[in-house]
Amino acid sequence: MITFAKDNIVHMNKELRIIISGGGTGGHIFPAISIANAIKSKFPDAKILFVGALGRMEMQRVPAAGYEIKGLPICGFDRKHILKNGGVLYKIWKSQRIAKRIIRDFKPMAAVGVGGYASGPTLNVCASKGIPCLIQEQNSYAGVTNQLLAKKADKICVAYEGMERFFPAEKIIMTGNPVRQNVLECTMSREEARLSFGLDANKKTILLVGGSLGARTVNESVRQHLDRVKESDVQFIWQTGKYYNEEMNKAVSDFGEISNLKVMDFISDMGAAYKAADLVISRSGASSISEFCLLGMPVILVPSPNVAEDHQTKNAMALVNKDAAIYVKDADAPDTLLQTAIDTVTDDAKLATLSENIKKLGLKDSANVIADEVVKLAWGA
Repeated sequence: MITFAKDNIVHMNKELRIIISGGGTGGHIFPAISIANAIKSKFPDAKILFVGALGRMEMQRVPAAGYEIKGLPICGFDRKHILKNGGVLYKIWKSQRIAKRIIRDFKPMAAVGVGGYASGPTLNVCASKGIPCLIQEQNSYAGVTNQLLAKKADKICVAYEGMERFFPAEKIIMTGNPVRQNVLECTMSREEARLSFGLDANKKTILLVGGSLGARTVNESVRQHLDRVKESDVQFIWQTGKYYNEEMNKAVSDFGEISNLKVMDFISDMGAAYKAADLVISRSGASSISEFCLLGMPVILVPSPNVAEDHQTKNAMALVNKDAAIYVKDADAPDTLLQTAIDTVTDDAKLATLSENIKKLGLKDSANVIADEVVKLAWGA
């Protein structure tokens, strides 16, 4: 709960105005929206404006969640072709100018950066104008944007131990990552959840997810072993992602009927999917890991090798080193992932150990804790 010094109570009569910036992936957007929802639940009249990058996922996801968003024409540097970054520098300059205009018009009392391209110019402008800033770092290895912003930020909310190697220790608050509330609030029994996917209520179940867009390696790990899927005494919920759905469905169709396999391009009710599963196979994005921790989900992590600073592997190893997850290297997954999953899901003792250990790492109520910190900054409490 928020507590305010007596001489700051007057600020509570002011209209609360917060700017939230960042995005690019669901791992940045879900926490941002969760923080906004937490602020609105405490202060329904608060004005919240998002700033994202034009053409990125947040430009659709944020309005769908009921919030206004402004877009900046910003993109990341091409690290492989340094000489091609002239256009990037121009976009950064232009984004800085647009951010100044947005901030001048909106007049935020505090700014939140969740990582991603847009948070750089937005928080830089806010800090230059004396607007207090909070950054939220989801990963165990801090992103470049957040590392650059750390000196200007007033508070830095993190989800992993040891983040002093990236940020000033006196600014760090251990909050965990906000997660999607509907994932935590599923009231179905495990049997009901399995039936909702058209599966056997009593069979061990493996959930495979590669993010909303899908993961080529995870999909290939199934496609190449459909015979093993069919022969196993386990059932599978397979979210292929929209990019790969047509190709994977054709592979299944060509193979023939597999009654213990449910193929979907996107799962709208992830709470039910998690409830149905005894074991999850997933990439190791920070938001997903936070959900697994809070739910106590046994998980096999296949970190994406195509992310900055290989932060997904670092996220995964933070769990693996505490016997809270199983790690399969992306390059090894097509050969070993499916059999590892089948062996694990039929080992009740291993599932129980993984569940117990991962649950110890969950930090509850993260969105509310961060929202309180944002509001305290806004009102100078």
